[in-house]
Amino acid sequence: MSDTSAVFLSEQEVMIRDSARKVANEVVATTAAARDQSQAWPHDELKSVGELGFMGMLVPDEYGGSGASFVEYCLAIEEFAAADAGFATIVHVHNSLGLTLMWSASEEQKRKYLPKLASGEHIGAFLLTEPHAGSDTAAFRTSARRDGTEYVLNGSKQFISNGSEAGLAIVLAVTDPTAGKRGKSLFLVDPKQPGYEVARVESKYGQHTAHLAQIELKDCRVPAGNLIGAEGAGYQQTMALLSHGRVAIAAQAVGVARAALEAALRYAKDREAYGAPIINLQAVSFDLADMAMHVEIAHQYVLHAARLVDANVPCAKEASMAKLFASEMAEKVCSTALQLHGGYGYLKDFPVERYCRDVRVCKIYEGTSHIQKLIIARSLA
Repeated sequence: MSDTSAVFLSEQEVMIRDSARKVANEVVATTAAARDQSQAWPHDELKSVGELGFMGMLVPDEYGGSGASFVEYCLAIEEFAAADAGFATIVHVHNSLGLTLMWSASEEQKRKYLPKLASGEHIGAFLLTEPHAGSDTAAFRTSARRDGTEYVLNGSKQFISNGSEAGLAIVLAVTDPTAGKRGKSLFLVDPKQPGYEVARVESKYGQHTAHLAQIELKDCRVPAGNLIGAEGAGYQQTMALLSHGRVAIAAQAVGVARAALEAALRYAKDREAYGAPIINLQAVSFDLADMAMHVEIAHQYVLHAARLVDANVPCAKEASMAKLFASEMAEKVCSTALQLHGGYGYLKDFPVERYCRDVRVCKIYEGTSHIQKLIIARSLA
């Protein structure tokens, strides 16, 4: 595929994208199929990308990070996702903690926690969703009760990416049950301390590299100094991340779709039927043309939304559009890629069946497709 989009990228953006692509192809992709089968945590691969600065992309260099722009971050996420969508999820969730601390933490908290996050020494997890409540944050029940110089946390958290491997967690908990959205707060929690229990690691459809856990907080004591920002500010702190998260997931979806398209192109050029490569068949070539068009459109719109984020322009609508279009597009592209492989597409010997499984969740997390449509519709009123 041609790289005409690089014409509109800065020299720095191209350098970061190419660096991410190199480590993704040489380190992450080479072990992706084996990890999909074994569901092994990518310790060595995370160390490699951490050494290159990708675990602290959104953290300034004064705290040990790379100080990258959001466009650069999305370019990197796309490259990691093209190699292994689950790996990209780990990296994205981890980087989200650094962004939260940069926006809301005290200087003391930044100095204490950011360097180990930025280096990848500590993997980050965000404990938000609960078993009975996903998008409905008003229904969250995990509580944080003040007890002298500590808070005592109790509750269950579900679908927690990195939760079983985390060295640092951020927990959203209710500090005032009578105050609604203003009664929720964020806390820094050490997963090694008593009361943080990994109840189970989920067995799931795709993204086997990215472990998903249910976490039980049972009288988990947290120093009062681990409160992030003011008590009651947790809801707003969490909502501030949504545009960033949705654009990043859109970039992830584009990466998987691009990998599926490239796999389909290779197969169509190699596979012969009726005495010629099947890419010469009009039906096949038209499918590939549609796939290429939609991947490129999604890629360009993700960059547009990411530039709005960098410019600090309110872009909830554009973030939702990016995630909705990219995730819906990616599922169709991956499905078409499998179809073009015929029976071989259904075998684990070829990567397209993994792409189909891995990309499906992009329509669910960071807000389902219906939630994105709701946000877009409200912006039109």
